[in-house]
Amino acid sequence: MEFTAKDLRALFGAFAERMSNERDRLCALDGVIGDADHGIAMEQGMKAAAGAARTTEGTLQDIFNAAAKGFLNAVDASSGPLYATALLRAGKAAGPRASMPRAELRTVIAAMRDGIAQRGKAEPGQKTMLDAWAPAADAAIDGQNVDAIAAAACRGAEATRDMVATVGRAARLGERSLGHPDPGSISAAMLVEEICNEMKTS
Repeated sequence: MEFTAKDLRALFGAFAERMSNERDRLCALDGVIGDADHGIAMEQGMKAAAGAARTTEGTLQDIFNAAAKGFLNAVDASSGPLYATALLRAGKAAGPRASMPRAELRTVIAAMRDGIAQRGKAEPGQKTMLDAWAPAADAAIDGQNVDAIAAAACRGAEATRDMVATVGRAARLGERSLGHPDPGSISAAMLVEEICNEMKTS
C-alpha cells in the first residue's frame, strides 16, 4: 500500500492533534527543567506545519519542505530549527515523488534523527529529543516491526529520567535535572508513535 501526498497531509494533521492534546502535559514536564513552554511550542509548530502541508500541492518532498518552513516560522524556541531541519531531511528521504511504499517511512524516521543530530550537535545520552529519535531510527533501520520502533522511542524518552542534561537550557540545572524526563524526548516519542500508526495502515 502506497503512502501518498494525501496521507502525508493526514500525518501532519495527526501530529498537530497529538501535540494539542498533550500540550499541558508537555508544558508541565518542561516546567520542572525548562521554561514550561515546550508544549506550546510543539502545538504551535505542528499546527503551522499541518496548515502548510494542507495547502501545498506537489510531491512528498514539497509537502515536507513546506511543513518545515511553517514549523520554523511558528516556533522561536530551540525546537524550531531542529524540527525544520528534521523535516527537510525527511523530505529529501521521501523524494520528489507523489507516493512511496509505506515501509519507507522507516527512512523518514532515520532522516529526522539525522537532521536533529546535525543541527543540534547533540548525541544520545545528553538528555535531549535525540534520546527518543536515535533508538527509534536504529530500530527502523534494523527492520524491527512498527510496535518495536515506537517502543524504542518510548524507552529512550523514559531513560532520560536517569540522565543529567549537558546541553540546552536544562543543562543549567546540572544534577537537579536528574529524575525528570526530558520533555523534548517525550514529545519526540509521540511523533514517532504517530508515524508508526501511519505505517500500520494498509
